[in-house]
Amino acid sequence: MKRIFSILLITLSISAFSQNKGKALLQEVSAKVKSYDNISIDFKYILENTSENIKQETRGDVVMQGEKYRLNILGITRLFDGKTTYSISPEDEEVTISSDNTDDEDNITPSKMLSFYEDGYTYKMDIEQNIKGRKVQYVKLTPIDSNSEIKHILLGVDKQTKHIYNLIQIGKNGTKTTLTVNSFKTNEPLSKSLFTFDANKYKDYYINKLD
Repeated sequence: MKRIFSILLITLSISAFSQNKGKALLQEVSAKVKSYDNISIDFKYILENTSENIKQETRGDVVMQGEKYRLNILGITRLFDGKTTYSISPEDEEVTISSDNTDDEDNITPSKMLSFYEDGYTYKMDIEQNIKGRKVQYVKLTPIDSNSEIKHILLGVDKQTKHIYNLIQIGKNGTKTTLTVNSFKTNEPLSKSLFTFDANKYKDYYINKLD
């Protein structure tokens, strides 16, 4: 769950990093993302490790407005209202609640992922591919930290729309994770309660407060 959300936030939280020909392209992507009041996406997520004979594929959707988000994946809803994170599991009839703590390195928020990648990666232009009639330009991100579990990331940008098409993360352990955006909608009319946790709906659930 956390791995999926991390990659999703990387996809949505792109800014200009520094130097070379990729700078202008990433600046355009960043400006596009920041210009929207809200973003709604449906996505496909694949995790593969051929040496371990592992291949997992799932789909999900997320709505983001500023730092607030509502993510549905693997039967779980993860909700962040700007202060508190709620992970709702109907199968387990459990709600896990934790406060926003930017000092906790395990806590994943859009703003934190943005600053992390500005400081933690070098990048350069990679290949351009024609995918389903669209031109996708890849930018290769390489961790500065030699102890990182990530070998590199390939970020695919649709050259026409300046939206992220997909993201491919290669781990040093041979694991490959791919997130592909199936639909990308912006400035949709949203319910005022979309990012609000309604405790009355979960009276029979076990409430697990982490702090």
